[in-house]
Amino acid sequence: MSRPHAEPRTVFHENGEVIIDGPDGTIIAMTPEAALRTAGRLDEAALDELIARAQIGDGGKLD
Repeated sequence: MSRPHAEPRTVFHENGEVIIDGPDGTIIAMTPEAALRTAGRLDEAALDELIARAQIGDGGKLD
């Protein structure tokens, strides 16, 4: 697995698509529906990880 990125990505909409400006010039285009489902999955995974961190004692510290 690659090293995690600590900076949030830029996201915007254009021509009916949701665009994510990723690291190293990577661009991801999604339909609005796919973007919403992905956002929900990101939210759930991030919350699960913060809860796991809190349970092991680092208080859910954000980098």
